[in-house]
Amino acid sequence: MYVIRERFFSIGDDFDVMDEHGTKVFHVDGKVLSVRDKVVIEDPSGQEVATLHRHLVSLRPTYEIRIGGEKAAEVRKKLFTPFREKFTIDVPGPDDLEMKGDLLDHEYVIERGGEEVASVSKKWLTIRDTYAVQVAAGVEPLLIIGAVLALDLALERDKKKDEKDEDD
Repeated sequence: MYVIRERFFSIGDDFDVMDEHGTKVFHVDGKVLSVRDKVVIEDPSGQEVATLHRHLVSLRPTYEIRIGGEKAAEVRKKLFTPFREKFTIDVPGPDDLEMKGDLLDHEYVIERGGEEVASVSKKWLTIRDTYAVQVAAGVEPLLIIGAVLALDLALERDKKKDEKDEDD
């Protein structure tokens, strides 16, 4: 299980992803002030292990995850999903994943072919403003963590856009 602090993008600071024992597993450098919403994920020794950035030209929010310099996935909001937000994690090849559930409140699952491979929940933790990410064995944790962070970025961006529209 991995523990991530909620709403870190609204501040734009760096933070650590911990395991369930409180040990630092990854460091996230949130370069959210950049035009592309770039995020760098480092291992505990400071080596870059993954990056995440927003595509500037796309019809819907799209974020690319690179692990070890190789493109691992694109996280995209589905265009037509009545009553619920859904995001697709498009990986090379046929095994795409889908995020579904209550994405805004960090209570959702990630599925591959209808089978749950990860889940995200705030209910498991007593620490305020944090949520847990549980990843099934055999699934790349960086892919899941990157996708969860991409979702957070997209939702934060939508929230800011909605606030701006209300101000106009």
